[in-house]
Amino acid sequence: MLKVGYIGLGIMGKPIARNILNAGYTLVVHNRSRGVVDELATEGAIPAFSPAEVASKVDIVFSNLPDSPDVEKVALGEKGIISGAHAGLIYVDNSTIKPATARKVAEELGKLDVFCLDAPVSGGDVGARKGELAIMVGGPSEALEKVRPILEVIGKSITHVGGNGAGQIAKAANQIMVAAQMVAMGELLILAQKSGADPEKIIQAIRKGAAQCWTLDNKPQRLFRGNRQPGFKAFMQAKDLNIILDTAREYGIPLPSTAVNAQLFNAMLQSGMANLDNSAVIGIIENLAGERLQTHD
Repeated sequence: MLKVGYIGLGIMGKPIARNILNAGYTLVVHNRSRGVVDELATEGAIPAFSPAEVASKVDIVFSNLPDSPDVEKVALGEKGIISGAHAGLIYVDNSTIKPATARKVAEELGKLDVFCLDAPVSGGDVGARKGELAIMVGGPSEALEKVRPILEVIGKSITHVGGNGAGQIAKAANQIMVAAQMVAMGELLILAQKSGADPEKIIQAIRKGAAQCWTLDNKPQRLFRGNRQPGFKAFMQAKDLNIILDTAREYGIPLPSTAVNAQLFNAMLQSGMANLDNSAVIGIIENLAGERLQTHD
């Protein structure tokens, strides 16, 4: 059986790595904070102390990191994957980063006969725990087919979008829609309540009609219980939107509603909400409207 490595064991990376381990794969893990490494080691994972060490010990190495500079450092920096790379290694990046960064990493590692797949995921912490993520893949199809059995452990939807960078473009499109849904949900809940209707009844009324979406299926009940903990942290949503706007400027693409949504999520960061769930953008709508969503146990 293939030996697998996983680097970056945060809200998404940890459950993904655990699912790979539970599927019976030999798993080598590394994370900047060692506590989670030790935790997975008690479950059978092999701890490593650098990305280079992980890469040297496995056939396939995954990463799940916060931003483009982090991926570039882990892949190409000192004691990075590039230092432990060997011909035939496959590098799969589950992070959400700039398409240009994904292409640069693929080009540099390709010089060492390493195959690279940018494979960002969608589905939040719930999808990660359940192994039901949507995975968008850019890179060579032959590498994808070798990795597919592992991706099927962590995801319910695997789509080969195109060459290197295409997976990140798909994730950018995904995040445009996610941000729009989160903002729209916040607006409609506050509109309902301040106008004198029951927001929970409103959700019941609309969620099976044309407004049906993942956000309305998964987020309102958490908000009604007063739970704004992540999920998917607001600062990560803001980061993704800034990546999208940078990419749009690079190609001369106007994205007016995404620009407004980016401002709302950046306002969360300035309002002390950076580590809350992305659905907590409702807090900015509440501040603007002077109306706090009522909650119950």
